[in-house]
Amino acid sequence: MSGPLAGLKVVEMAGIGPSPLAGQLLADLGAGVTVIARRSGKANPADINSRGKRSIALDLKKPQAVAVALELVASADVLIEGFRPGVMERLGLGPEPCCGRNPGLVYARMTGWGQTGPMAAMAGHDINYLGLTGVLHAIGRPSEPPPPPLNAVADYGGGTMFLLFGIMAALWERQTSGRGQIVDAAMVDGVPALMALVHGFRATGKWTDRRGSNLLDGGAPFYRTYECADGRFIAVGPLEPQFFAELCKRAGLPAEVAAAQYDVANWRGHHTAMGDLFRTKTRDEWASLFEGSDACATPVLDWSEAPRHPHLAARETFFERDGVSQASPAPRFSRSQPARPAAPRAPGEDADEILAGAGFDAATIASLREQGILN
Repeated sequence: MSGPLAGLKVVEMAGIGPSPLAGQLLADLGAGVTVIARRSGKANPADINSRGKRSIALDLKKPQAVAVALELVASADVLIEGFRPGVMERLGLGPEPCCGRNPGLVYARMTGWGQTGPMAAMAGHDINYLGLTGVLHAIGRPSEPPPPPLNAVADYGGGTMFLLFGIMAALWERQTSGRGQIVDAAMVDGVPALMALVHGFRATGKWTDRRGSNLLDGGAPFYRTYECADGRFIAVGPLEPQFFAELCKRAGLPAEVAAAQYDVANWRGHHTAMGDLFRTKTRDEWASLFEGSDACATPVLDWSEAPRHPHLAARETFFERDGVSQASPAPRFSRSQPARPAAPRAPGEDADEILAGAGFDAATIASLREQGILN
Protein backbone atom coordinates (compact mmCIF):
# COMPACT_ATOMS: atom_id res chain seq x y z
CA MET A 1 0.00 0.00 0.00
CA SER A 2 1.10 3.58 -0.63
CA GLY A 3 -0.11 6.79 0.98
CA PRO A 4 0.21 8.53 4.34
CA LEU A 5 -1.64 5.73 6.20
CA ALA A 6 0.53 2.89 4.88
CA GLY A 7 1.15 0.45 7.72
CA LEU A 8 -2.09 1.21 9.58
CA LYS A 9 -4.04 -2.02 10.11
CA VAL A 10 -7.83 -1.80 10.19
CA VAL A 11 -10.46 -4.48 10.72
CA GLU A 12 -13.89 -3.45 9.45
CA MET A 13 -17.07 -5.32 10.23
CA ALA A 14 -19.11 -5.42 7.02
CA GLY A 15 -22.12 -3.12 7.11
CA ILE A 16 -23.82 -0.28 5.28
CA GLY A 17 -23.59 3.50 5.27
CA PRO A 18 -20.97 5.50 7.15
CA SER A 19 -18.71 2.65 8.30
CA PRO A 20 -17.87 1.22 4.85
CA LEU A 21 -17.12 4.72 3.59
CA ALA A 22 -14.81 5.29 6.56
CA GLY A 23 -12.97 2.08 5.72
CA GLN A 24 -12.78 3.07 2.06
CA LEU A 25 -11.30 6.49 2.84
CA LEU A 26 -8.71 4.91 5.12
CA ALA A 27 -7.83 2.36 2.43
CA ASP A 28 -7.67 5.14 -0.17
CA LEU A 29 -4.87 6.74 1.86
CA GLY A 30 -2.92 3.52 2.24
CA ALA A 31 -4.31 1.75 5.31
CA GLY A 32 -4.56 -2.03 5.15
CA VAL A 33 -8.28 -2.64 5.64
CA THR A 34 -9.60 -6.16 6.20
CA VAL A 35 -13.37 -6.58 6.02
CA ILE A 36 -15.03 -9.37 7.97
CA ALA A 37 -18.01 -10.21 5.78
CA ARG A 38 -20.97 -12.44 6.58
CA ARG A 39 -20.65 -14.61 3.47
CA SER A 40 -18.60 -14.97 0.32
CA GLY A 41 -19.86 -13.59 -2.96
CA LYS A 42 -18.97 -12.13 -6.33
CA ALA A 43 -16.91 -9.01 -6.93
CA ASN A 44 -19.04 -5.96 -7.72
CA PRO A 45 -17.23 -3.14 -9.58
CA ALA A 46 -19.96 -0.73 -8.46
CA ASP A 47 -19.30 -1.40 -4.76
CA ILE A 48 -16.95 1.58 -4.51
CA ASN A 49 -16.85 1.41 -0.71
CA SER A 50 -15.03 -1.94 -1.04
CA ARG A 51 -12.20 -0.70 -3.23
CA GLY A 52 -8.70 -1.21 -1.92
CA LYS A 53 -9.83 -3.58 0.85
CA ARG A 54 -9.26 -7.28 1.54
CA SER A 55 -12.11 -9.50 2.66
CA ILE A 56 -12.71 -12.65 4.67
CA ALA A 57 -16.13 -14.22 5.24
CA LEU A 58 -16.72 -15.75 8.68
CA ASP A 59 -19.78 -17.43 10.16
CA LEU A 60 -19.72 -15.51 13.44
CA LYS A 61 -22.48 -17.71 14.85
CA LYS A 62 -19.75 -20.29 15.41
CA PRO A 63 -17.35 -19.85 18.35
CA GLN A 64 -14.39 -20.89 16.20
CA ALA A 65 -15.15 -18.05 13.77
CA VAL A 66 -15.25 -15.56 16.64
CA ALA A 67 -11.85 -16.88 17.74
CA VAL A 68 -10.51 -16.25 14.22
CA ALA A 69 -11.92 -12.71 14.26
CA LEU A 70 -10.27 -12.04 17.63
CA GLU A 71 -6.97 -13.26 16.18
CA LEU A 72 -7.29 -10.70 13.38
CA VAL A 73 -8.19 -7.95 15.85
CA ALA A 74 -5.18 -8.85 18.01
CA SER A 75 -2.79 -7.37 15.43
CA ALA A 76 -4.97 -4.46 14.28
CA ASP A 77 -4.68 -0.76 15.10
CA VAL A 78 -8.35 -0.01 14.54
CA LEU A 79 -11.64 -1.93 14.56
CA ILE A 80 -14.65 -0.30 12.88
CA GLU A 81 -18.20 -1.50 13.55
CA GLY A 82 -21.53 0.05 12.67
CA PHE A 83 -24.09 -2.22 14.34
CA ARG A 84 -26.75 -1.25 16.87
CA PRO A 85 -25.50 -1.11 20.46
CA GLY A 86 -25.06 -4.58 21.93
CA VAL A 87 -24.72 -6.52 18.67
CA MET A 88 -20.93 -6.84 18.85
CA GLU A 89 -21.19 -7.87 22.49
CA ARG A 90 -23.65 -10.64 21.59
CA LEU A 91 -21.29 -11.86 18.90
CA GLY A 92 -18.49 -12.11 21.45
CA LEU A 93 -16.57 -9.26 19.79
CA GLY A 94 -17.40 -6.37 22.11
CA PRO A 95 -14.80 -3.99 23.51
CA GLU A 96 -13.94 -6.21 26.46
CA PRO A 97 -12.68 -9.29 24.56
CA CYS A 98 -11.22 -7.26 21.69
CA CYS A 99 -9.37 -4.74 23.84
CA GLY A 100 -8.42 -7.53 26.23
CA ARG A 101 -6.56 -9.21 23.37
CA ASN A 102 -5.20 -5.91 22.07
CA PRO A 103 -4.88 -3.08 24.66
CA GLY A 104 -3.70 -0.67 21.97
CA LEU A 105 -6.80 -1.16 19.82
CA VAL A 106 -8.89 1.84 18.79
CA TYR A 107 -12.40 0.38 18.89
CA ALA A 108 -14.47 2.68 16.66
CA ARG A 109 -18.27 2.44 16.92
CA MET A 110 -20.58 4.16 14.43
CA THR A 111 -24.30 4.62 15.13
CA GLY A 112 -27.03 7.12 14.44
CA TRP A 113 -28.26 7.67 17.98
CA GLY A 114 -25.10 6.78 19.94
CA GLN A 115 -24.21 3.98 22.33
CA THR A 116 -26.30 5.48 25.15
CA GLY A 117 -29.57 7.38 25.57
CA PRO A 118 -33.29 6.52 25.34
CA MET A 119 -33.21 6.09 21.54
CA ALA A 120 -29.92 4.17 21.31
CA ALA A 121 -31.53 0.86 20.33
CA MET A 122 -33.94 2.32 17.76
CA ALA A 123 -33.56 2.06 13.99
CA GLY A 124 -33.02 5.24 12.04
CA HIS A 125 -31.60 6.79 8.91
CA ASP A 126 -30.04 10.05 7.75
CA ILE A 127 -33.37 11.86 7.51
CA ASN A 128 -34.26 10.91 11.10
CA TYR A 129 -31.00 12.16 12.58
CA LEU A 130 -31.33 15.41 10.63
CA GLY A 131 -34.90 15.80 11.81
CA LEU A 132 -34.07 15.35 15.48
CA THR A 133 -31.12 17.77 15.46
CA GLY A 134 -33.01 20.69 13.90
CA VAL A 135 -31.09 20.65 10.64
CA LEU A 136 -33.80 19.18 8.41
CA HIS A 137 -36.24 21.87 9.54
CA ALA A 138 -33.91 24.50 8.11
CA ILE A 139 -33.61 22.99 4.62
CA GLY A 140 -35.98 23.80 1.77
CA ARG A 141 -38.57 26.36 0.76
CA PRO A 142 -40.84 27.83 3.43
CA SER A 143 -44.02 26.69 1.67
CA GLU A 144 -42.90 23.08 1.12
CA PRO A 145 -41.92 20.11 3.32
CA PRO A 146 -38.19 19.86 4.07
CA PRO A 147 -36.52 17.70 1.39
CA PRO A 148 -34.07 14.91 2.26
CA PRO A 149 -30.58 16.17 1.25
CA LEU A 150 -29.47 12.75 0.00
CA ASN A 151 -27.60 11.06 2.84
CA ALA A 152 -24.60 13.35 2.69
CA VAL A 153 -25.25 15.40 5.82
CA ALA A 154 -25.90 12.92 8.65
CA ASP A 155 -24.58 9.59 7.35
CA TYR A 156 -21.41 10.88 5.78
CA GLY A 157 -20.87 14.36 7.22
CA GLY A 158 -21.99 13.84 10.82
CA GLY A 159 -21.20 10.12 10.71
CA THR A 160 -18.23 9.03 8.60
CA MET A 161 -16.21 12.21 9.06
CA PHE A 162 -16.59 12.26 12.83
CA LEU A 163 -15.84 8.54 13.03
CA LEU A 164 -12.59 9.17 11.15
CA PHE A 165 -11.86 12.26 13.27
CA GLY A 166 -12.33 10.16 16.41
CA ILE A 167 -10.10 7.39 15.08
CA MET A 168 -7.29 9.79 14.24
CA ALA A 169 -7.61 11.55 17.61
CA ALA A 170 -7.44 8.22 19.45
CA LEU A 171 -4.43 7.09 17.43
CA TRP A 172 -2.67 10.37 18.24
CA GLU A 173 -3.42 9.97 21.96
CA ARG A 174 -2.16 6.39 21.82
CA GLN A 175 1.30 7.68 20.94
CA THR A 176 1.48 9.17 24.44
CA SER A 177 -0.47 6.68 26.54
CA GLY A 178 0.29 3.50 24.63
CA ARG A 179 -3.36 2.54 25.08
CA GLY A 180 -6.30 2.30 22.74
CA GLN A 181 -9.83 3.38 23.58
CA ILE A 182 -13.45 3.21 22.44
CA VAL A 183 -14.71 5.87 20.00
CA ASP A 184 -18.48 6.44 20.23
CA ALA A 185 -19.34 8.30 17.00
CA ALA A 186 -23.03 9.20 16.71
CA MET A 187 -24.64 11.09 13.86
CA VAL A 188 -26.84 13.01 16.29
CA ASP A 189 -23.61 14.33 17.85
CA GLY A 190 -21.76 15.00 14.61
CA VAL A 191 -24.52 16.86 12.78
CA PRO A 192 -24.92 19.62 15.41
CA ALA A 193 -21.14 20.03 15.46
CA LEU A 194 -21.30 20.78 11.72
CA MET A 195 -23.84 23.51 12.38
CA ALA A 196 -21.71 25.72 14.67
CA LEU A 197 -22.06 28.70 12.31
CA VAL A 198 -25.86 28.51 12.29
CA HIS A 199 -26.04 28.14 16.07
CA GLY A 200 -23.87 31.23 16.33
CA PHE A 201 -26.13 33.12 13.94
CA ARG A 202 -29.19 32.13 15.97
CA ALA A 203 -27.58 33.30 19.20
CA THR A 204 -27.01 36.75 17.73
CA GLY A 205 -30.41 37.08 16.05
CA LYS A 206 -29.04 36.58 12.53
CA TRP A 207 -31.01 33.39 11.82
CA THR A 208 -34.71 32.71 12.15
CA ASP A 209 -36.51 29.36 12.42
CA ARG A 210 -38.45 30.12 9.24
CA ARG A 211 -36.64 28.18 6.54
CA GLY A 212 -35.97 29.85 3.24
CA SER A 213 -35.60 33.27 4.85
CA ASN A 214 -31.97 33.26 5.97
CA LEU A 215 -28.55 33.94 4.52
CA LEU A 216 -27.56 30.37 3.61
CA ASP A 217 -30.89 28.57 3.13
CA GLY A 218 -32.08 30.20 -0.09
CA GLY A 219 -33.59 33.24 1.59
CA ALA A 220 -30.88 35.56 0.30
CA PRO A 221 -31.24 36.24 -3.44
CA PHE A 222 -27.45 36.09 -3.79
CA TYR A 223 -27.14 32.59 -2.32
CA ARG A 224 -29.43 30.18 -4.12
CA THR A 225 -30.02 28.46 -7.45
CA TYR A 226 -31.85 29.96 -10.42
CA GLU A 227 -33.52 28.28 -13.36
CA CYS A 228 -32.14 29.20 -16.77
CA ALA A 229 -33.74 29.36 -20.22
CA ASP A 230 -33.06 25.68 -20.94
CA GLY A 231 -34.54 24.40 -17.67
CA ARG A 232 -31.14 23.84 -16.15
CA PHE A 233 -29.81 25.72 -13.14
CA ILE A 234 -27.01 27.98 -12.04
CA ALA A 235 -25.67 28.21 -8.50
CA VAL A 236 -25.24 31.78 -7.30
CA GLY A 237 -23.23 32.42 -4.12
CA PRO A 238 -21.47 35.84 -4.03
CA LEU A 239 -21.85 36.49 -0.29
CA GLU A 240 -19.23 39.24 -0.16
CA PRO A 241 -20.22 42.69 -1.52
CA GLN A 242 -17.31 42.86 -3.97
CA PHE A 243 -18.24 39.48 -5.42
CA PHE A 244 -21.93 40.38 -5.66
CA ALA A 245 -20.99 43.62 -7.40
CA GLU A 246 -19.03 41.57 -9.93
CA LEU A 247 -22.05 39.32 -10.54
CA CYS A 248 -24.36 42.29 -10.97
CA LYS A 249 -21.96 43.95 -13.40
CA ARG A 250 -21.54 40.85 -15.57
CA ALA A 251 -25.21 39.86 -15.45
CA GLY A 252 -26.48 43.39 -16.17
CA LEU A 253 -28.29 43.93 -12.87
CA PRO A 254 -28.83 47.56 -11.81
CA ALA A 255 -26.19 49.10 -9.54
CA GLU A 256 -28.82 49.69 -6.85
CA VAL A 257 -29.30 45.92 -6.50
CA ALA A 258 -25.63 45.52 -5.60
CA ALA A 259 -25.80 48.48 -3.22
CA ALA A 260 -28.76 46.99 -1.34
CA GLN A 261 -27.37 43.45 -1.11
CA TYR A 262 -27.93 42.96 2.62
CA ASP A 263 -31.15 44.95 2.93
CA VAL A 264 -33.53 42.12 3.79
CA ALA A 265 -36.55 44.27 2.91
CA ASN A 266 -35.46 44.13 -0.74
CA TRP A 267 -34.73 40.42 -0.92
CA ARG A 268 -38.12 39.38 -2.28
CA GLY A 269 -37.95 41.92 -5.08
CA HIS A 270 -34.39 40.95 -5.90
CA HIS A 271 -35.44 37.29 -6.03
CA THR A 272 -37.95 38.13 -8.73
CA ALA A 273 -35.61 40.39 -10.70
CA MET A 274 -32.76 37.89 -10.65
CA GLY A 275 -35.07 34.97 -11.42
CA ASP A 276 -36.44 36.78 -14.48
CA LEU A 277 -32.94 37.69 -15.62
CA PHE A 278 -31.46 34.20 -15.34
CA ARG A 279 -34.30 32.79 -17.42
CA THR A 280 -33.11 34.86 -20.40
CA LYS A 281 -30.05 32.73 -21.11
CA THR A 282 -29.18 29.04 -20.99
CA ARG A 283 -27.16 27.60 -18.13
CA ASP A 284 -24.05 27.25 -20.24
CA GLU A 285 -24.37 30.77 -21.61
CA TRP A 286 -24.40 32.09 -18.05
CA ALA A 287 -21.51 29.82 -17.08
CA SER A 288 -19.46 31.17 -19.97
CA LEU A 289 -20.28 34.74 -19.00
CA PHE A 290 -19.12 34.24 -15.41
CA GLU A 291 -16.14 32.00 -16.21
CA GLY A 292 -12.86 33.18 -14.71
CA SER A 293 -14.51 35.83 -12.53
CA ASP A 294 -15.14 36.29 -8.81
CA ALA A 295 -18.91 36.37 -9.33
CA CYS A 296 -19.27 33.00 -7.52
CA ALA A 297 -21.73 31.76 -10.13
CA THR A 298 -21.27 28.26 -11.50
CA PRO A 299 -23.36 25.74 -13.42
CA VAL A 300 -25.31 23.04 -11.58
CA LEU A 301 -23.99 19.91 -13.27
CA ASP A 302 -25.54 16.47 -13.24
CA TRP A 303 -23.70 13.29 -12.25
CA SER A 304 -22.47 12.56 -15.77
CA GLU A 305 -21.43 16.14 -16.53
CA ALA A 306 -19.37 16.72 -13.38
CA PRO A 307 -16.39 14.44 -14.22
CA ARG A 308 -16.07 16.11 -17.63
CA HIS A 309 -15.88 19.67 -16.33
CA PRO A 310 -12.48 21.14 -17.32
CA HIS A 311 -11.50 21.99 -13.73
CA LEU A 312 -12.39 18.60 -12.27
CA ALA A 313 -10.86 16.84 -15.28
CA ALA A 314 -7.62 18.79 -14.85
CA ARG A 315 -7.41 17.75 -11.17
CA GLU A 316 -8.47 14.18 -12.00
CA THR A 317 -11.10 14.48 -9.28
CA PHE A 318 -12.90 11.50 -10.81
CA PHE A 319 -11.66 8.36 -12.51
CA GLU A 320 -13.40 5.45 -14.19
CA ARG A 321 -12.77 1.76 -13.67
CA ASP A 322 -14.80 -1.08 -15.15
CA GLY A 323 -17.34 1.44 -16.39
CA VAL A 324 -17.90 2.92 -12.91
CA SER A 325 -17.20 6.62 -12.40
CA GLN A 326 -15.89 7.33 -8.91
CA ALA A 327 -14.01 9.90 -6.87
CA SER A 328 -10.23 9.83 -6.64
CA PRO A 329 -8.63 9.64 -3.18
CA ALA A 330 -8.83 12.88 -1.24
CA PRO A 331 -7.20 15.00 0.03
CA ARG A 332 -3.91 15.39 -1.87
CA PHE A 333 -0.45 15.09 -0.30
CA SER A 334 2.87 16.59 -1.34
CA ARG A 335 5.05 13.58 -0.47
CA SER A 336 2.89 10.53 0.18
CA GLN A 337 0.18 10.74 -2.44
CA PRO A 338 -1.60 7.35 -2.54
CA ALA A 339 -1.89 5.29 -5.68
CA ARG A 340 -5.18 4.85 -7.45
CA PRO A 341 -7.28 2.44 -5.34
CA ALA A 342 -7.47 -1.22 -6.28
CA ALA A 343 -10.76 -2.51 -7.67
CA PRO A 344 -13.33 -3.95 -5.24
CA ARG A 345 -12.63 -7.55 -4.31
CA ALA A 346 -15.22 -10.26 -3.88
CA PRO A 347 -16.47 -10.81 -0.32
CA GLY A 348 -14.36 -13.56 1.23
CA GLU A 349 -11.89 -13.62 -1.67
CA ASP A 350 -8.79 -12.97 0.43
CA ALA A 351 -9.40 -15.44 3.27
CA ASP A 352 -6.29 -17.56 2.67
CA GLU A 353 -3.96 -14.57 2.41
CA ILE A 354 -5.46 -12.87 5.48
CA LEU A 355 -5.27 -15.98 7.64
CA ALA A 356 -1.75 -16.82 6.51
CA GLY A 357 -0.71 -13.30 7.44
CA ALA A 358 -2.24 -13.84 10.89
CA GLY A 359 -0.17 -16.98 11.42
CA PHE A 360 -2.59 -19.73 10.36
CA ASP A 361 -0.95 -22.59 8.45
CA ALA A 362 -2.42 -24.18 5.32
CA ALA A 363 -3.81 -27.21 7.16
CA THR A 364 -5.64 -25.05 9.71
CA ILE A 365 -7.08 -22.87 6.96
CA ALA A 366 -8.31 -25.96 5.11
CA SER A 367 -9.89 -27.25 8.32
CA LEU A 368 -11.67 -23.93 8.92
CA ARG A 369 -13.09 -24.12 5.43
CA GLU A 370 -14.22 -27.72 5.84
CA GLN A 371 -16.01 -26.83 9.11
CA GLY A 372 -17.88 -23.98 7.44
CA ILE A 373 -16.22 -21.40 9.65
CA LEU A 374 -15.07 -19.66 6.49
CA ASN A 375 -18.32 -18.75 4.77
